[in-house]
Amino acid sequence: MNTRSFSAKQIVVALSAAGLLTAGVGTAWRVGHAAPLVPAVVSTSHASDVRAAGTAAPTALPDFSSIAARYGPAVVNISVTSMSPAAAVGPGDGNGADPFGDDPFYEFFRRFMGPNGRLRELPVRGLGSGFIVDPDGVILTNAHVVRDAKEVTVKLTDRREFRAKVLGSDPATDIAVLKIDAKNLPVVPLGSARDLKVGEWVLAIGSPFGFENSVTAGVVSAKGRSLPDEGYVPFIQTDVAVNPGNSGGPLFDARGEVVGINSQIFSRTGGYQGLSFAIPIDVAARVRDEIAAHGSVRHAKLGVTVQEVDQTLADSFKLDRPRGALVSSVEKGSAADAAGLRSGDVILKLDGKPIVDSGDLPAMIGQARPGEKVALDFWRDGATHQTVAQLHEAGNAATASAAGDAGQGTLGLAVRPLQPNERREAGVASGLLIEDAAGAAAMAGIHSGDVLLAVNGTPVKSVEQLRALIAKSDKSMALLIQRGHDRIFVPVHMG
Repeated sequence: MNTRSFSAKQIVVALSAAGLLTAGVGTAWRVGHAAPLVPAVVSTSHASDVRAAGTAAPTALPDFSSIAARYGPAVVNISVTSMSPAAAVGPGDGNGADPFGDDPFYEFFRRFMGPNGRLRELPVRGLGSGFIVDPDGVILTNAHVVRDAKEVTVKLTDRREFRAKVLGSDPATDIAVLKIDAKNLPVVPLGSARDLKVGEWVLAIGSPFGFENSVTAGVVSAKGRSLPDEGYVPFIQTDVAVNPGNSGGPLFDARGEVVGINSQIFSRTGGYQGLSFAIPIDVAARVRDEIAAHGSVRHAKLGVTVQEVDQTLADSFKLDRPRGALVSSVEKGSAADAAGLRSGDVILKLDGKPIVDSGDLPAMIGQARPGEKVALDFWRDGATHQTVAQLHEAGNAATASAAGDAGQGTLGLAVRPLQPNERREAGVASGLLIEDAAGAAAMAGIHSGDVLLAVNGTPVKSVEQLRALIAKSDKSMALLIQRGHDRIFVPVHMG
């Protein structure tokens, strides 16, 4: 059989002549290899037919150009100068030693040395972004952009440059507030991340690699993300292209309101790979207000160490599904201790808001204020309980989190009671020393030298009690293990 090819124009002309296509103003057609020809934009006369067929009419994209034109002048470039620490290398160390010996590069390095033979401090420069929130020169950016800065320079889009003063910086949320001596500056409108929806369009403006006022766009990929060592911030995840230099720049919604501050990316290359994270503007606004009022930021603290609840742990604690934040330890004298929380509790809600992942808890606590009372719903002994905790003030460390791995096979633990001196050394009132681990316990990561404190939340005081708890358990168990001064629930599945 002979085949004949036709151009798209020939097909469209033929179908139009046959009355199969009706062209309205701005109509375009798509010629698919396997799919029928369909109008990509529906003409007015056929819109009702499309709606009747259940096909949604296309939605218009946001006008990014007007957002960039209107608010781009309020986005600034930030350059930072800091000094590298002196290195104790080179001749003249006071002992007559010559670490360079016959090194041919000695003369090269000698030019960078001070009179005592040590390397001089050299200037290190960095770039970031920020945005103006007050016409009198108040600017928001990331704390890591201005960390250890000796000099901070802000450049506006009209090429003017100002020396900036750091009014305050909060490493816990990665927010810093700057001030420049200027008046009647353009500002950005602040919105709220609370109403932001997954899939909604967002726009970033910043200075990636020093390319000032660069605009990139994408969608919200997720909300409330918890990142390692970033417990106080429920991040907005987007697929907006963010690169070094974008840090501290604004994230706009489709209405042109700032909903976040672009903060970091997840990357294996050091550049953008489709995962970028922004700090909700609600968090940043609170930090700005605290710095303006007090010069520093106070964070609340519950006083627990939590970990994720996986399916094995959920089965062990008789939860209907994996959810909540499992308390692996409670700090003595903390708000959690005073509220009656204990190791093995699973916190399900805070002030009525569900705790889906363990990272939700520190993020919620981080947005509260010291002295504030919060209502906690928690799971204990197969039932839900309530308590109220009055939060304390946090130090430098955020609420920690931990994770465990499940294993398979028989339990395989060889244990003995702790001696008095071992209990004192471990700082526990009771527990069993694990002398050997095999089977499911070894697969779960438990090994000799660990201290077994509890099974499914019940403290273990003797070998006989351990046997009884194992006999009553199903195939899944949660073992509270202390290793050094760290505690963690380890889920064990015995197959």
